[in-house]
Amino acid sequence: MSEPIRVDKWLWAARFFKTRSLATDAIDHGRVKLNGLKIKPAKTIQLDDLLDIDNGSTQWQVKVTGLSEQRGSATLARQLYSETEESIKAREQEAMRRVLFPEPSADIKGRPTKRDRRLLDKSRD
Repeated sequence: MSEPIRVDKWLWAARFFKTRSLATDAIDHGRVKLNGLKIKPAKTIQLDDLLDIDNGSTQWQVKVTGLSEQRGSATLARQLYSETEESIKAREQEAMRRVLFPEPSADIKGRPTKRDRRLLDKSRD
């Protein structure tokens, strides 16, 4: 049987976060929960643990199916977890909501110009 791994290392290896420090920050801010409980970055995870992960843009609920401390390819990372049915449905609904009701300011990068402001004001009326 594999020995347990720190949750921040696993999140980085499973490619939920680009860096291990981003994973640590997410855990510290309560955006990652292990079996429904708030945890610390040094908490160890084992096979069949349930993680609730919010990386800012997407939320997942995954079951740990593999352990790794090394970051590999995306196909290898995908083998480390299996997403729950509820999580898949919720992500699909959120993607559909984004398509049907896009954020008005999603196309604007940085500070809006006068033209952007006029278009925003017009869309609100």
